[in-house]
Amino acid sequence: MPMDIVKAHAYGNDFLFVPIDQTVEDQRVALARQVCDRHTGIGADGLVLHGPTDAGADMILFNADGGEAEVSGNAVRCLAALVARERPSLTDPVVRTAAGAIPLRLVAREGRRLTFEARMGQPSGLRQRSLDAAGEVVEVVQLSVGNPQCIVLGGPDRPVTEAELHRLGPLLATHPAFPAGSNVELVEVETPSRIRILIWERGVGPTEASGTGACASAVAAAAYGGASREVDVVSPGGTQHVRWEEDGIALTGWAEVVMTGRWHG
Repeated sequence: MPMDIVKAHAYGNDFLFVPIDQTVEDQRVALARQVCDRHTGIGADGLVLHGPTDAGADMILFNADGGEAEVSGNAVRCLAALVARERPSLTDPVVRTAAGAIPLRLVAREGRRLTFEARMGQPSGLRQRSLDAAGEVVEVVQLSVGNPQCIVLGGPDRPVTEAELHRLGPLLATHPAFPAGSNVELVEVETPSRIRILIWERGVGPTEASGTGACASAVAAAAYGGASREVDVVSPGGTQHVRWEEDGIALTGWAEVVMTGRWHG
């Protein structure tokens, strides 16, 4: 069945958006795998099925491997950009996810690129622990920001490099300590107000950016790495801004719609 489809991205973390009422429930996993394939589909890190609400939109997120995810900070902003495109008066939407409702506020518009601040809620389950990864003991910070996160803080003996990401990422993302899998970030605290991260996304692999990963990395760096509670988070795709406040995490960054079309697969 043909479907309306939109592609949007935030800092290179890209998603496909399809109206949920144009899909069949028991075919959604296969659809996600098909459309997200970068060789035989359109290509994306994830598929978002969405529907309108008075305040904004509902969304269901599938990773590229077909696994369902609770939330994505970048996908939420991309959907907010799509809502603002389709309903220009609704610039401060609320997006309802499996992890809860996320209010957003439009703070800047530059062409098709819209910058939003998203209130991502409180982190939970924050703690340090040691994990055995293929015989190596790795010190990590575990927490949830609506989805599971595993943070490795870099240091003299733990470089934040692509090689280290490809070595540790798949081991930690599927570690038995995380029954539902986990997103993984390697984090270097460059200054108290600036951290650099590399991301291994659950069900995807390396990604250019991650909104929830930026939030989790900022919290871990503030709690255990000497960073402040307000930081720029630099990833390969660009820089997002995170504030960890008493009432939760504020994530600021841009998103843009880059393609609209029809899927006939």
